[in-house]
Amino acid sequence: MRSSLARWASYGATGLTLVFGTALLVSFVAQSLPVWRHEGLAYVTGSVWHFRSEQFGVLPMIYGSVVVSIVALALAAPLAVGAAIWSAEYLNGRNRWWFKVPIELLAGIPSVVYGLLGVLLLRNWIYELFERFEPLSGDTLLTAGVLLAVMILPTVMTLADDALRGVASSQRRAARALGFTQAEGVLRVSLPQAAPGLVAALLLGLGRAMGETIAVFLVVGRQDSQADYGLRSWLEAGQTLTSKLGSSETFLAYGDPLHWSAIVGLGLVLLALVLSLTLAAGRWLPETGLARNRRA
Repeated sequence: MRSSLARWASYGATGLTLVFGTALLVSFVAQSLPVWRHEGLAYVTGSVWHFRSEQFGVLPMIYGSVVVSIVALALAAPLAVGAAIWSAEYLNGRNRWWFKVPIELLAGIPSVVYGLLGVLLLRNWIYELFERFEPLSGDTLLTAGVLLAVMILPTVMTLADDALRGVASSQRRAARALGFTQAEGVLRVSLPQAAPGLVAALLLGLGRAMGETIAVFLVVGRQDSQADYGLRSWLEAGQTLTSKLGSSETFLAYGDPLHWSAIVGLGLVLLALVLSLTLAAGRWLPETGLARNRRA
């Protein structure tokens, strides 16, 4: 009886999630239709956003979101996976607890605190480090990416640690019986077995970086238009989808149907990007779950 109630409660929760998610998607599509009619494909390929002249091109914001997310993942991934290997393969019992808990606590720090630390410390450090390239300030896409790397590090590390600990203990023992050292066992057994979970951890971390608002808003510079899409632009002020949605322009747009439609369109583009990453990560999670269930 209890299992039946739990199953139906699970079905109900899943159904409500699908209903709310579908309603959100339909609302975004319906409210963004005017800007799609006005701009067409140029809405996602245009490089100029100037609402007073009714020009809405979101390519610089898509570019900014992609750049800061890639920088964050490139910096966080080696540290997070390395920490996860140390935690799952080399530490036991209380030592592991003292190592993992402080890292996981970093995920609970409000994003505005990270943003303020970025304003106070990180942007000055970035400016001084790259001063020979003559950046206008330390509010750059690179600054936002480095800050996001710190923010997603606990998430990626925790998920990667779970994936590695999902590898069956019997396989580790078998590797040692065949004469592998512990390091060889990690490289040839644990990492290949945990690969689906590690990929899922990285993709979910990427989605977390792409969806961050407040911290990025404080250090990215918030420049709507982007003339250059090369590496030089990483040391210039930029804009992301989330920083634009978190700006005061959202309130200004509410009284103008076309402007409001363009703002809602940003939410639709962001939803599509994050949903794609989530679905890609979900593709790997079932295999990780199977490995965890087989753990000895």
